[in-house]
Amino acid sequence: MIARALVALPEYADEVVQGLNSARKTLPCKLFYDDRGSALFEEITRLDEYYPTRTELEILRDRSREIAQAVGLPVSIVELGAGTATKTGTLLNAFACRQMRLKYFPVDISSAALGDAKKRIKMDCPAAVVKPVVADFAHGFGFLKNIPNRKLVLYLGSSIGNFDWNDATAMLRNVREQLSPGDGLLLGTDMVKPADILVPAYDDAQGITAEFNKNILMRLNREFGGDFDLSSFCHVAEWNPLRSRMEIYLESLRTQIVSLKALSLAIRFGAGERIHTENSYKYTLQMVEQMLCVSGSKLEKSWFDRRKWFGLHLARV
Repeated sequence: MIARALVALPEYADEVVQGLNSARKTLPCKLFYDDRGSALFEEITRLDEYYPTRTELEILRDRSREIAQAVGLPVSIVELGAGTATKTGTLLNAFACRQMRLKYFPVDISSAALGDAKKRIKMDCPAAVVKPVVADFAHGFGFLKNIPNRKLVLYLGSSIGNFDWNDATAMLRNVREQLSPGDGLLLGTDMVKPADILVPAYDDAQGITAEFNKNILMRLNREFGGDFDLSSFCHVAEWNPLRSRMEIYLESLRTQIVSLKALSLAIRFGAGERIHTENSYKYTLQMVEQMLCVSGSKLEKSWFDRRKWFGLHLARV
């Protein structure tokens, strides 16, 4: 008799089991970014309601030369969570004007997104040598040690806002431990603002953000043999001023039981019960300075758009 080969489960299977078995159900937000999810997020960044991407780009267009001057040369540029590098070309060109043979290392969990990033940067900044790195930050940041020369690490888009305070400072500390004296971090943060601006940014009129959120269920269906009925869940986005964050959920519209066959898991949902899929923290400058200080870096300079909706912060090791 031939034994049936066991199918290897994705490494985040334990996180899925633990999160869906919790009293307050959760799923890790990194599951958003399969190929379809990455494409949907690119759509979100072009929506009228979603201000962070264009506001950060405004800062980069207006201040990239100042940023390059403040960072100093020569430098290798490493972008964590680069995606398709839609905003990075402007900054790279500012550096390319000041040094020969600029090296750019986009880092992302999605190889498809990195392929698009390489093509985009070749068009936007032909002088840059692009060397993509596929990595899951859950495995740490050891890859930074393999990147030569003095480094500027970019963490743009307020991605740091997806982490709770302790996790955010731990991540920044882990990055810092892989850097050398003189290396820098350029951190993007979304700043605190009124709820009537924040909520539509995470619950757009076209429903693209809802589709992006529900894509996480499609991924579970595909990768774990699930039977989530997407029409039985709705997208919820709420502003929590006490915790200074947007909170994103998938809410069950009825009592139901969902199976994930590959995990031998059956999950019961009550009507109105939620799965927490993402947080997005909003910061004051004092919060940013404290976060960097606790993680072992020193805030050197900040740049803002004209409304101070978004900030880019240079920290030095």
